[in-house]
Amino acid sequence: MQVLQVQLEIRPDPAEVGRARRWARSRLAGSGIGAEEPLAETLILLVSELVTNAVVHTGCPAVLRLLLTGVRDDPSGAPSGTVRLEVADTSARPPMPRHARGDECGGRGLELVDGLADRWGWDPEGAGKRIWCEVDRCTAAVAGRIAACASETALADLAFGVV
Repeated sequence: MQVLQVQLEIRPDPAEVGRARRWARSRLAGSGIGAEEPLAETLILLVSELVTNAVVHTGCPAVLRLLLTGVRDDPSGAPSGTVRLEVADTSARPPMPRHARGDECGGRGLELVDGLADRWGWDPEGAGKRIWCEVDRCTAAVAGRIAACASETALADLAFGVV
């Protein structure tokens, strides 16, 4: 099985979120995941949420890692394997999922991660932690999650000023 692992160092600056999204898009495209695919859109939203949390809530530098398993392994050409995103930072403070109310501008990040990813969690890493999520490269499952999370995605777009 092939595994591709790449990483990007993130400064504690909100502008880094956009840079992380651009970097992830280029790495995904290089691995054969097209920018218009639902999988790519899901992964970019997950990158945005995890990097934003690290930048906003820790004020520490971080490292974004992208791991793809099963890259171009399936002879049928069908998507296979898993994409794993990790953001490691030097803050020992654990992630604090919360439920935002109505018109609150923040507090939906980990809810989005929970809704879009197949699995997610966090682990201690050195003096800090690593927050991770995984998405299985099954286009039907990804499309279903996107439909199920459409309202949360629209809210995230509002939060990022996309709309």
